[in-house]
Amino acid sequence: MSRILTWIKDRVKLLRSMRLWLFVMTFAIGLLPCIMLSHVLLSSYERKAIDIRTADVTNQLHIISDHLITHKYMQVNSSESIDAELSQLSNLYNGRILIIDQDLRIIKDTYGISQNKIIVSQEVIRAFRGETVSNYDDQDGYIEISMPIIENVVTDDNGSQSVIRGVMLTSVSSDTIINTQDSLRDISRLVNYLVAVALFVIAVSASAIVTIPLKRLVLSISDVKEGYTSNPVMVRDYLETENISDAFNSVLARLKLLDDSRQEFVANVSHELKTPMTSMKVLADSLLVQDEVPAELYKEFMGDITREIDRENQIISDLLSLVKMDKTSSDLYISQVDINALIELVLKRLRPIARKKNIELEFVSMRQVDAMVDEVKISQVITNLVENAIKYNNDNGSVRVTLDADHQFFTLEVEDTGMGIPEDSREQIFERFYRVDKSHSREIGGTGLGLAITKSAVLMHRGTISVDSVEGEGSTFTVKIPLVYIPQSN
Repeated sequence: MSRILTWIKDRVKLLRSMRLWLFVMTFAIGLLPCIMLSHVLLSSYERKAIDIRTADVTNQLHIISDHLITHKYMQVNSSESIDAELSQLSNLYNGRILIIDQDLRIIKDTYGISQNKIIVSQEVIRAFRGETVSNYDDQDGYIEISMPIIENVVTDDNGSQSVIRGVMLTSVSSDTIINTQDSLRDISRLVNYLVAVALFVIAVSASAIVTIPLKRLVLSISDVKEGYTSNPVMVRDYLETENISDAFNSVLARLKLLDDSRQEFVANVSHELKTPMTSMKVLADSLLVQDEVPAELYKEFMGDITREIDRENQIISDLLSLVKMDKTSSDLYISQVDINALIELVLKRLRPIARKKNIELEFVSMRQVDAMVDEVKISQVITNLVENAIKYNNDNGSVRVTLDADHQFFTLEVEDTGMGIPEDSREQIFERFYRVDKSHSREIGGTGLGLAITKSAVLMHRGTISVDSVEGEGSTFTVKIPLVYIPQSN
């Protein structure tokens, strides 16, 4: 049973092959018109040949009809010349001619088997009404023509009147037409066979040639299965393969960048976690190697150890926050939040820190803003941005927080008068553990994860964050978040 299922799956998989469909389309597009053209030509030939044969026989019958009237054959029923002419015509077309008088009696049958018999048929009746009727029987292979025998009679007023004296019912064979048609059909079949063979070769070759670049593309992509490769995929045969190559190279470059970022992140985490541990070990060893350590020195070292523990705890807390941010947005707890009140609450908490550097915190609200957001994460965004604006500000500086909104988004701007950000660092400040000035940042403190956490929280809300900065003058961070959160459909 499993073998049968495997066989069926293989056949279904084969039906999805691009090469197979290219072959089928090329073969069908080339062969079907040939078959249709052959059928049309043969049908056209048959109709044309029948029409020509019918017209030819009709002309001959018109001549004989005139002779029948001239020799008064319908009255005397005998004439050697007329009989010879009728026999010659019937032999020429391998047919049969019946002469029927006004009493529907057969007065002449070239076969000699129906003379003096009465014949009644629709064709004969129509001929007596003055119609010339022709029918083609393609099953039995003959053409039947019914034609009236008309005599022009002079009337008493020296006029003329057409009088139907009888009917000629003629059947002629179409064997020669059929034989010719059969010969043409055999020739067309031979041509179609040759065309089919040629198309088969062309279709196989074309489908193989067209799919070669795709195979090369697959092989190139397969090279990265064992790891990332520094050689980009270069398949430029077609515009489509070129676009695929460029797209794959972009993805590959992105994956390489992510891998480098991951390695750098692991290295930074290891360094950041190891540094407080190293400091604590040095302090503890210093206490251990000394005998009768003074209480003041012991207290000082223990205070340093406590600060290092707090620093380690802060790094771990930020890492945990970042991990939570990396999860899906289903972890968001959306509710209706008064953004104005939330900003005022955050600024109230941070004002004691700002006072230490005599920094003024200013909140400018353009309008009342209520939004469907995760209050904890948005609070963390505001806190990180304002806290950074305070830390990296100059003494006696200022931080302005501006809130505005339109019908779709609310915008939060945090502007400071600090040291600013160099232009070459603005694209990297949202990366984890990135610091513009590592020596100065070490003095200020922090883990280097605040902006990464902020960006993750903003992206989870389908928002954007950007920075505009002038080195030495200050920076402005702009956050734009939808007023109504719309979950992403699966």
